[in-house]
Amino acid sequence: MSEVKTVGIVGSGVIGAGWAARCLARGYNVIATDPAPGAETVMASKIANAWPALIKIGWAQTPEPPAFSFTTDLEEVGRTADFVQENAPDRLDIKQKIFVDLDRVSRPDVILASSSSGLLPTDIQDACMHPERMIIGHPFNPSYLLPLCEVVGGEKTSQEAKERAGEFYKSLGMHVLQVRKEVDGYLSDRLQEAIWREILHMVKDGVATTQELDEAIVYGPGLRWALMGVNMTFTLAGGEAGMRHMLEHFGPALELPWTHLKAPELTEELIDRMVEGTTEQAKGRTIQEWEQLRDDCLIGLMQTLRQFDIASGKTLNDDEATKLTVNTERWESGCTVAAPLEQYSGTVLPGWVDYNGHMNEAAYLEACGWAADKLFRYVGIDEAYRTAGKSVFTVETHINYLKEVGVGEPIRITVQLLGVDDKRFHFFHQMYHGQTDDLLCTAEQLLVHVDLNASRACPFEPQVKQALDAVLAAHAHMETPANVGRQMQVKN
Repeated sequence: MSEVKTVGIVGSGVIGAGWAARCLARGYNVIATDPAPGAETVMASKIANAWPALIKIGWAQTPEPPAFSFTTDLEEVGRTADFVQENAPDRLDIKQKIFVDLDRVSRPDVILASSSSGLLPTDIQDACMHPERMIIGHPFNPSYLLPLCEVVGGEKTSQEAKERAGEFYKSLGMHVLQVRKEVDGYLSDRLQEAIWREILHMVKDGVATTQELDEAIVYGPGLRWALMGVNMTFTLAGGEAGMRHMLEHFGPALELPWTHLKAPELTEELIDRMVEGTTEQAKGRTIQEWEQLRDDCLIGLMQTLRQFDIASGKTLNDDEATKLTVNTERWESGCTVAAPLEQYSGTVLPGWVDYNGHMNEAAYLEACGWAADKLFRYVGIDEAYRTAGKSVFTVETHINYLKEVGVGEPIRITVQLLGVDDKRFHFFHQMYHGQTDDLLCTAEQLLVHVDLNASRACPFEPQVKQALDAVLAAHAHMETPANVGRQMQVKN
């Protein structure tokens, strides 16, 4: 969302610090506030702990988190921020006061969002002068990594505010779920709460330990839920007849006493059992160690799902496509063409690393492919061009692997155009380490322009040929790279 440059974060706890880390990684400025003593230091520590995960998933472009602003003055955040995300304790009286104060000083067009996990936005916005811009933006821990964000409006929230908030969250690489109807606990927490209450009952009744109940999820339904949720999982349980057969077959079980929907009394004895069980499960790891292990596992699952373009993996793919589309320059007549073109910058993703701990051969080509995609878009070969029936196919590729690079390390790729005719173009990638500037690999490619309907080579469209000629002219003075045209051989 182009008008948002500075994000205000109210509250520096786990969720607030997570939002701050995510916003910083995605290029936003952050101004935060929290009245607690030492809050700025705590927030900086939490952001630093999250940063390795943000590097690994490919969002953070710097080895250390950028600086953020901190103030103890809530109204300064309201006056400064273009979007505010509040993360105070989930108490209605606290949130109402915060939003009244923010509403008084913020520009009327600034969206004020709460990370509340269950309070109704109608109640929070009740005393605001501009209630139409107040929404719930409910994330999930870790908020710097998980994609889901539930957007909930109150009775006075405008549809425009909900849509604008959704666009902002999408710019953070999130999957936005617009909740249709204001309801206590929203959607996901109501589902989680049902499982949580059942867990408490089974621990209280001595049916199972906390570890056994977690294993009941981790090794079974949790794996299915990660990609298709509950309803699709049960649809598949019905076989070819789907959900109808599943309900007809298993419906009678709904009458059986399988669950306790009402929570048990939270006695000290039950609390002790829960604490003892989870302490034993922790096996001596600190919370920070568990957070980083959790982050690595989540990234691995999301990257795996990315290969199949489903669930949270599709969110990553959509976000990458958006970056390629929105952040790509387009050639225009008379513009200055960089020599070489800087076509890609990012980090080595976990899925690109092999058993040796370094970027594998196919991953070098994939990264160069993203750079090539940006070149295509630069000269006008984009989705609309392909939909019209024209595209480019690779004829030949030569890659030279020069240096190893590991997961999370920054890379950048330049492209130099070497030759163009009516149907073909020849270009050369050079991949550099983003910090040391060491040359990591080179890739030389020849592509042919194709009529997709006729399945044969054809001349470029005039506007694309004009752009390619302009790039070639700008690159004509550049020295030909040493590896151009290099042949593979064993020298005697």
